[in-house]
Amino acid sequence: MCSDFFLYLCGVNPTIEYITSQLDGFYSPEEARELAFWVVEETTGLSRAAISACKDTQNILNIEKILSRLRKKEPIQYIFGHTLWFGLDLLVTKDTLIPRPETAELVQLVLNSMPETALSVLDVGTGSGAIALALKSRRPNWQVSGLDVSDAALSVARQNALRNRLDVRFFPADILSPVDVPAFDCVVSNPPYVCESEKASMEANVLDYEPSSALFVPDTDPLLFYRRMAALRLGRQLFFEINSRFGAQTAQLLRDSGYSDVTVYQDMYGKDRMVSGRIEI
Repeated sequence: MCSDFFLYLCGVNPTIEYITSQLDGFYSPEEARELAFWVVEETTGLSRAAISACKDTQNILNIEKILSRLRKKEPIQYIFGHTLWFGLDLLVTKDTLIPRPETAELVQLVLNSMPETALSVLDVGTGSGAIALALKSRRPNWQVSGLDVSDAALSVARQNALRNRLDVRFFPADILSPVDVPAFDCVVSNPPYVCESEKASMEANVLDYEPSSALFVPDTDPLLFYRRMAALRLGRQLFFEINSRFGAQTAQLLRDSGYSDVTVYQDMYGKDRMVSGRIEI
């Protein structure tokens, strides 16, 4: 097989089967086939419907390099440098997490829970800016900001704001250090919450490629970031994505910190994944 694999779309099924076969043993059959379609869509610029209709003949450049990276479990979002999420086209780099379906549930919870009237909203640990930008895209009258300790991540977030034509302010701050941030109507965050001891059960595509600083907390203090945010009282209403192992503990932390109406929400898989609470400031 030559380094450039020629795709004749009127024979698209063999192409999909070829890519799928090259990923056999590295992914489940379903995952491999989905990745195959993703590669073809991304490299040809055609939709899945157009590919199925066999409307053109294209050349997939560097297909063997792409397959090699996929076999090393590199996330396809990093290979192509972007992902579609919550209706947005977001740049992602190895300085940012890849936004996940569970985080989309967090965004939807905020949208369903907060009034549509003008509000000030802060996304703590914004990364790629995904949460902040998703909220702004659905609530244009909200004043949305995002903070992060990583300058590299903030650069990506600002590019994503421009890319999606959304007016969101991003600024640097380390919430584990003294910060001077005004109170917001609403604070939302998906902070690091995976315990170091959980690394052994994690997939290589996460462990080997996504930024560890955005993922992990010490086993000795798994609620580190939630405790700090609760103490800072950055917002009258809080919405957090959480480690499913610590739903009850996170809720109790908020109650002990003076928050009321504390609620734990389950995700699509039936796991404790979000918590909310409010406080008078």
